[in-house]
Amino acid sequence: MSTLAHTMMTAARSADSGLAGPGGLDRYPYAEAPVTERLGAPSWDGSDPELGRVGRRAAGSRGRGLHGQLVQQLGQMIVSGDLGADRPLVPEEIGQRFEVSRTVVRESLRVLEAKGLVSARPNVGTRVRPVSDWNLLDPDIIEWRAFGPQRDNQRRELSELRWTIEPLAARLAAGHGREDVQQRLSDMVEIMSHAMGQGDALTFSRADAEFHSLLIQVAGNRMLEHLSGIVSSALQVSGGPVTGCDRPTEASLGHHARIVDALAAGDGAAAEAAMRQLLIVHPEVERVVPAPREH
Repeated sequence: MSTLAHTMMTAARSADSGLAGPGGLDRYPYAEAPVTERLGAPSWDGSDPELGRVGRRAAGSRGRGLHGQLVQQLGQMIVSGDLGADRPLVPEEIGQRFEVSRTVVRESLRVLEAKGLVSARPNVGTRVRPVSDWNLLDPDIIEWRAFGPQRDNQRRELSELRWTIEPLAARLAAGHGREDVQQRLSDMVEIMSHAMGQGDALTFSRADAEFHSLLIQVAGNRMLEHLSGIVSSALQVSGGPVTGCDRPTEASLGHHARIVDALAAGDGAAAEAAMRQLLIVHPEVERVVPAPREH
């Protein structure tokens, strides 16, 4: 095993798991809150009295500070529909409900505004924006949707997006024969092989995410490169629909290895075909992404 492979496997085993295993839909505790009316001020008092503290504990387990925790909690509530479109968000009420300072509330709302979830206007205040205004490619929003009520739609959309992005990236990457990239991709396949043999789903997932992200980054297309984070997010919220990447199998490893071989040979068509085979969904969800057409 290469030094890189050994280092990555050791680091992954010693780190806290941030990736879901097969079927791990509840990787992140999703705070429950009652559905509130679409108009008027948020009814914080009518919700679970432990909601704020529970949300902070859940987010805190992921290494977030107060600011990040509040972004996480409010973001989940907006994406889940508990805080509906055009709902006013009063900073003073939020601060009291979640026991945080005005500064924390203000900075958190700015982050949510940058994601398109809320808007702040003079004489109007801060209000929740409709879904059409959200930055649906933001990694946090992808995660919140994938572990909320829209989980099925989010995962289907991510699978369809990957089907569009990654075969093209594989074809383009074949024209960039850098030895250092070839070695790193080979290392990722080696890591996945060893991890699968040891039943180490965490290491397999991390190596898989690294493989796909690196492949997009070396495609030589800056717009595709900008989307590499979306693919990483898609892999991290896997659990349905299930593609060849989501289940550590010999077939999955074989497709990864064939992609590496095609890139080394500069064969873009073979690299694209191998990626399409890897991304074909399993029979139980075969309607989500179509199988490749014969040419």
